[in-house]
Amino acid sequence: MQPSTAGDPSTKDESLIYMDSPVGLLVIRGTAEYISAVSFTDGEKKDVATSNAPALLHTCVQQLEEYFRKEREVFDLPVKQPGTEFQQTVWHYLTTIPYGHTITYLALAKRVGNVKSIRAVGTTNGKNNLAIVVPCHRVIGSGGTLTGYAGGLWRKQWLLDHERGGLLF
Repeated sequence: MQPSTAGDPSTKDESLIYMDSPVGLLVIRGTAEYISAVSFTDGEKKDVATSNAPALLHTCVQQLEEYFRKEREVFDLPVKQPGTEFQQTVWHYLTTIPYGHTITYLALAKRVGNVKSIRAVGTTNGKNNLAIVVPCHRVIGSGGTLTGYAGGLWRKQWLLDHERGGLLF
């Protein structure tokens, strides 16, 4: 799976559904053609008619459920999120980090082709709208430290432990 090319998906035609998960409530947003967001929320489920949601959103829920049951390591979903060419490149490289593995921000900057872009890589990682599906949780600080995660460090820790099958830190 590769994130889409740059462009601002219109949210007016998007639907959303909620999913309960071991890391809390997830909000999945998208259309019949792509998933544009998988995000954590500490809020409550809103009353949304899921029967009207495109089949692709239900497929996303199914794949996430498989991930949480350890039956899926790679997501097979069309995704689209707005971003610059650089951001799209970073997000693409996130999808190449194998399940159960981590890399540092510095290693990701090297993969992108510019070791000096480490801060920009970190900022882009934080702007990823597709939590878990585009696995930004697999990027850690130098020396193996957990650093920043939009969903909270406890969720990042949980996801890494889940993929590794035990406690990492």
